Amino acid sequence: MRQGATPGQQPAWDLARLNYEPMQPADIDEVLAIEQSVYLHPWTRANFADSLVSGYDAWVLRGQGGALMGYFLIMPVVDEAHLLNVAVAAEWQGQGLGRFLLNQSVARARGLGMVAMLLEVRPSNTRALEIYQRYGFKQIGRRKGYYPAGNGQREDALVMRIAL
Repeated sequence: MRQGATPGQQPAWDLARLNYEPMQPADIDEVLAIEQSVYLHPWTRANFADSLVSGYDAWVLRGQGGALMGYFLIMPVVDEAHLLNVAVAAEWQGQGLGRFLLNQSVARARGLGMVAMLLEVRPSNTRALEIYQRYGFKQIGRRKGYYPAGNGQREDALVMRIAL
C-alpha cells in the first residue's frame, strides 16, 4: 500500500510526484491562506516573514500542479529543534500528509545535529495531540495561559518532546 492510503483506498497523492522544498518569501501568501483556514488563532504574515529572516528551517509541500498542500517550520536551539508550526491544507487532511511533514521535520532536525524535538500544542487540538502521541512525543510540561482562546481567555499549551 502506498503512503497516504487507507485499507482498500488509493491515496489522492503520490509521494514521488510531490515537491518538497524550502519555504521562500514568495510562499508566504499561500502559507498564510492555509494557516488562516485551519487555525482559529493563526500566525500572522509577520510571524512567517520573521521566521524566514531569522533563518529558521522552513519547508513547503506542493502537489503536481503546484498547489500548496502543507508546510512546517523548525527552530534549532543548541541541540534541540523546536517545531514551531506545521499544517496541512484542509482538503488534504486525513491522507497521511501530516505524518509525512512530521517525518520530514524530524529528518531535518536530525540533519542539523539536533538530539530532540520540542513542540507546544493546545489541549483542545485533540487531532494534533493524537498524531504527536502516536508519533512518540511525550508530554514534559504545561505552559499556563500560553495561547489566546477568544473572549479574553487563554489556553494552556502542552509541551511535548521526542528524542531523535
